[in-house]
Amino acid sequence: MSKLPLLPLKNVAVFPELIHALIVGRPASLAAVKAAVEGNREVLTVLQKDPNDEHPARDGLFDIGTVATVTRIEQREGGAQVIVRGLRRVRLLEMTRANGDDEATAYVEVEVEDLPPPTLPESSEERAKASALIRDNLDTARRIAHMASPQNSQNADQIFQQMVATIDDPVTQMYRIVVLADNVDQQEKQKILEIDEIQTFLEAIHHLLRQEIAIVEMRKDLESQAREGIEQQQREHVLRHQKRAIEQALGEDDDDEDIAELRKQLRNANLPDDVRKEVDRELKRLSKMSTNAADYQVARSYLELIAELPWNVITEDTLDLDHAQTVLDEDHYGLDDVKERILESLAVLKLNPEAKASILCFVGPPGVGKTSLGQSIARAMGRKFERMSLGGLHDESELRGHRRTYIGAMPGRILQAVRRAGVRNPVLMLDEVDKLGRDFRGDPSAALMEILDPAQNKEFRDNYLNLPFDLSKVFFITTCNHLDGVPRPLLDRMEVLELTGYSELEKLEIARRYLIPRQRDNAGLSEEQLQLTDESLSWAIRRHTREAGVRELDRAIGRVASKRARQILQSEAGVRAISVDDLPTLLGPEKFKSDRQRENLVAGVAPGLAYTETGGDVLYVEATLTHKDDKTIMTGHLGQVMRESVQAARSYIWSVAEDLNIDRTRIEENGIHVHVPAGAVPKDGPSAGITMATALASLYSNKRVRDDIAMTGELTLSGLILPVGGIREKVLAAHRTGIRHVILPRDNVAELAKLPTPVRDDMTVTLVDRLE
Repeated sequence: MSKLPLLPLKNVAVFPELIHALIVGRPASLAAVKAAVEGNREVLTVLQKDPNDEHPARDGLFDIGTVATVTRIEQREGGAQVIVRGLRRVRLLEMTRANGDDEATAYVEVEVEDLPPPTLPESSEERAKASALIRDNLDTARRIAHMASPQNSQNADQIFQQMVATIDDPVTQMYRIVVLADNVDQQEKQKILEIDEIQTFLEAIHHLLRQEIAIVEMRKDLESQAREGIEQQQREHVLRHQKRAIEQALGEDDDDEDIAELRKQLRNANLPDDVRKEVDRELKRLSKMSTNAADYQVARSYLELIAELPWNVITEDTLDLDHAQTVLDEDHYGLDDVKERILESLAVLKLNPEAKASILCFVGPPGVGKTSLGQSIARAMGRKFERMSLGGLHDESELRGHRRTYIGAMPGRILQAVRRAGVRNPVLMLDEVDKLGRDFRGDPSAALMEILDPAQNKEFRDNYLNLPFDLSKVFFITTCNHLDGVPRPLLDRMEVLELTGYSELEKLEIARRYLIPRQRDNAGLSEEQLQLTDESLSWAIRRHTREAGVRELDRAIGRVASKRARQILQSEAGVRAISVDDLPTLLGPEKFKSDRQRENLVAGVAPGLAYTETGGDVLYVEATLTHKDDKTIMTGHLGQVMRESVQAARSYIWSVAEDLNIDRTRIEENGIHVHVPAGAVPKDGPSAGITMATALASLYSNKRVRDDIAMTGELTLSGLILPVGGIREKVLAAHRTGIRHVILPRDNVAELAKLPTPVRDDMTVTLVDRLE
């Protein structure tokens, strides 16, 4: 037994009597090599079980290693190349740390026990078997060498002769064969190193070589298949060219006919000169390409797009203002301000056809007719109409198009819409412009600014087309539900037209003029078979819908028409008008209780007015005193702005407590709890400031607020009442509820003109600019 410096190896198994080149980089391994050289000692090489283990312990090493002598060291950056010669096999016993704790000089020593090499048996019969296996292994190894270099078999034979056949010892010959087996895992080679018995040793090598020859044959087959595939492709390419030449000689070239047809379409497209140059260049390139080339279909699709675009196709406008007025009135009831502005835009276009058309932005809640109004404009002008929704659009390339270098590239949706319209001056509606998104793929609103800007869209360049296309004749219309979601630079390029919600009277008229006739025709009923009284329509509007528009009302009338059709076919209904009593059967139980004002309000409750997506609503603010430690509690799903309104209202009431005959200690010694009913519905905005202050003043003074009055307005800390939005909807909500007296900011006086005349005449409006 002896102790030797340990050189653990990650991916090399060292065999006796063979020379190996090792790359050594770990400090402990370098120290072990240095100790072996300086002490004229041998070094122990052993394979690691885990090549990723930087500091292997005893159980991380195989039990059998090889003692070697260091013949040469070449220093390299980060380590050294060490040439070693294997001497003998050994078994590892105990490991100890040597040369102190300094990582630069410390290494591991291992106590080892020598093992005898595998030797040929004494028996002549067994010796003959072993000799036969050795010859077979040598022949197999020579065959592998020839297969690895089939083009130069003589050179392969010489190399094999030098590296294997010149070795006298048969066991060392077998070790050499194992080392030369490139496709065998190092741990498999380690198993060969650990075998003591000669017959088992030779059979293991025989099995290993059979694996190696199978891998070489498989690799050879794969290379042959790949080579045959390449040759087949080359042969097909030549045959295609020959076929094409024969078809051209016989006048049967379909591809040329297709290209000729495409060339004819492009010639008839009346292209601009700069576009014509690009098309000629692309056509020349296409005619030289094989139909199976990767870029053939891409180039063809590109040219087909150019041929289909309406470069100079324009619809002649029929700008008759009387006709336009008639069309707008036929399709929409009310909306007088919006119709007037549309007619003004059409008048400008009639007097100056070269004028830049205004980009109209229709703002309003769902169902008020924004999209259908765009269709009416197109019908009034005699233009084609195209619509595209921008809701949820995140990728800028959806508008600008993708570059043709990308797989599956397509033109942008703007260019696709113009191609579908077939003219260069359609009415193009961009729906839901307030719901544009943005992410790492770009900002679609930035692309939209270029598209809508008359100074830039005359030479709009789609990424796919990569040619200037004139969008200046397109009549753009955008729609949105709220202006808050529209970027300010984009909003500056548009003229905003607000479409407010409809009053009950307007909904009645819309139902009579448009909804009932449409649903009657859709259900195949006659005018006598589907009649709804005004009372039944009012019941449906109040009890089955709660919206600013008329979509739900339209669906409700559609359900009534469908059930009426079934009743008539089953002889369950005669020809009579549908009354209120029939509606619960036809529509089901009422969805909403009738709006009515709360009576006999307690101190701390004040009625306010709110504006929601479905129109206006009456909102009751409730306040009560709590323990002073609670300070201010707010519930009812209030937003940040509304919470701040509560704080501002409390501070203002405290500042004017004496003027309001309120005991200030009542404010200081109590907390408050402010609640706004319908807690599941989010609420926010500054318009409840005056209502909050009124509720708190009522609470602290213990005086009730009148139940026949409602209010809205933003309150400042100095008591000023600032203007708010949604006045029309809020007043309509108060009227619907039965409240006939409203308090509004004085600066909102102009909004009263938008109220329907019957409602305006029936309401008492108090305009205020301060809360005192």
